[in-house]
Amino acid sequence: MKKMLIIFSLVFSLVLFFAACGGSGEKENATTTEAPSADTATAAATQNGNPSYDPNRGEGKFHDVKVDAKLDVAMAEKGDKIYELKCSACHKLTDERLVGPGWKGVTIRQTPTWIMNFVTNTDQMIDKDPKAQAMLEICMVRMPNQGLSDDDARNILEFMRKNDGVK
Repeated sequence: MKKMLIIFSLVFSLVLFFAACGGSGEKENATTTEAPSADTATAAATQNGNPSYDPNRGEGKFHDVKVDAKLDVAMAEKGDKIYELKCSACHKLTDERLVGPGWKGVTIRQTPTWIMNFVTNTDQMIDKDPKAQAMLEICMVRMPNQGLSDDDARNILEFMRKNDGVK
């Protein structure tokens, strides 16, 4: 009986693992940081099946996050600590997917505003944003709300920039 319980537990664990890490195995295409035209936005919203969503309006409280060309090292160090505590269990610093997507190139694929809104307002972004929904389809696991403050989110963004080679 004990042996059957162990075997069942192993099989169940494997099924959960593959469900969490499943997907087609294809890498997500890089996206541009330019905002789509109004016509493109309307078409995307209709294709998405959510006609009330306007990709240009942004979701969350951040609307125009500006970053300096030069890295803020102190912020990046704080972001590294937050990453180790709250993010590293699901995200690698390479382009390899763990539970969530790898972070390599994220600041090239996404705008600072999008990143800040996503890490502070995850549920609403997943519910309404086509890019977040596409990532959910690939990873098959919703990112939990990590309860990051605005400062934590900005530090994480700076750490992501450092990871992408900004000096």
